[in-house]
Amino acid sequence: MLKIPTFVRLITIGLFSLIVSSTSVAVEQSKTDTINKTQAAKRAQQKVSGRVLKVDQSKSTYRVKVLQKSGRVVSVDVDKKSGKVTQQGAKK
Repeated sequence: MLKIPTFVRLITIGLFSLIVSSTSVAVEQSKTDTINKTQAAKRAQQKVSGRVLKVDQSKSTYRVKVLQKSGRVVSVDVDKKSGKVTQQGAKK
């Protein structure tokens, strides 16, 4: 039978415990995390191409104003929890 030194076993157990605990912390954080303003702006740009002018926030959404090449300003709402993007409308 192969004899494993005690310190190697301790290091292995310690590393395994660290990996398991950090994974569970990451899962818990992802449940409560919301997206930030930068992420909301990027998601809005994916939906409506153009330059982000402003990002306002309410309790549950970000409202992102995007200037399109045509000169129109489009308001896009981004849900803070889900990241779902909905387009509000364009202004001339």
